Amino acid sequence: MKKRTVGMVVGAALLSMCFGVTSYADDAYRVAYIARAQEDSFAAWLADEMRAAFEEYDDMTLDVFDGQANDEKENSIIENCIANDYDAIIVQANNGEAQLPYIQQIVDAGIPCITTNPRVECEGTGSVDADPYEQAKVNCDLALEQIPENAKVVVLLGPAGNFHSNERRAAWQAEFFDKRPDVEIVGEDIANWNKDEAMTLMEDWVQANEHIDAIISMNDNMCAGALEVVKDDPAYEGVLAYGVDGTAEACLLIQEGRMTSTGLQSAIDLAQMNTDYVHKVLTGEMEVTDVRDDVPAPLITADNVEEYIEMYKENGQIK
Repeated sequence: MKKRTVGMVVGAALLSMCFGVTSYADDAYRVAYIARAQEDSFAAWLADEMRAAFEEYDDMTLDVFDGQANDEKENSIIENCIANDYDAIIVQANNGEAQLPYIQQIVDAGIPCITTNPRVECEGTGSVDADPYEQAKVNCDLALEQIPENAKVVVLLGPAGNFHSNERRAAWQAEFFDKRPDVEIVGEDIANWNKDEAMTLMEDWVQANEHIDAIISMNDNMCAGALEVVKDDPAYEGVLAYGVDGTAEACLLIQEGRMTSTGLQSAIDLAQMNTDYVHKVLTGEMEVTDVRDDVPAPLITADNVEEYIEMYKENGQIK
């Protein structure tokens, strides 16, 4: 595959001013990574790991853009990246349906595109993702044994229409709630992967209910927010709490005995796979449409959390 020529210098300068684009070598492939939101702990971790993975390549550079959990913002960034003639674009969609027409624009422009975390089904693209159903199911299998009979639970959801949030919730329904009809959901709402929004919801649920036995969250960030609300309340000592991502914060909460488990979604693996695949596409080793892969989803509990904490210490996320 031939490298694309750099166009629209004025537009490139505007991108640099608005979004903090890094400088790049003239002879390197230019890749854009459009992150969902840097305020989302997992998305921020993935962006950091993408930068680290690209440092291993002398013939590629990476510019990272922040979609700020805003569909219009992310779609505008996609259009600007197309106009500025990137050699490849990797998209972490905020809302797959909202980004789909703009991802199609990337394909129509002849620019290789990989969607990641979540996968967005668009003909002509590749994808690197995780299986969100399996990420939740590993928690469900544990929760079936742990959550007491006639328990009252709350459920925290990601953004409406988000593939990962929807699939994780589907897993909880099929693999837990359908098997445990005795369990009552006393609160369920969207917190948009956001810790502060989860805290607000949890504050309301604590006031409205005499007791809550378990927090079921579609990601670790929201779970951590809910736990923050009840951390000093003796009535909630031992509350069960389940998340997804396996972030450093979640691992520390599990180590402290405050969080029960999380299904790992390794940003390290996602970043390395995205980087390897985009390099193979740009150098002609494979077609972008042949890129389709998933990372595994091991369960992290108190029994194995120490090995993950060591991993985070090695990469500097835990001091």
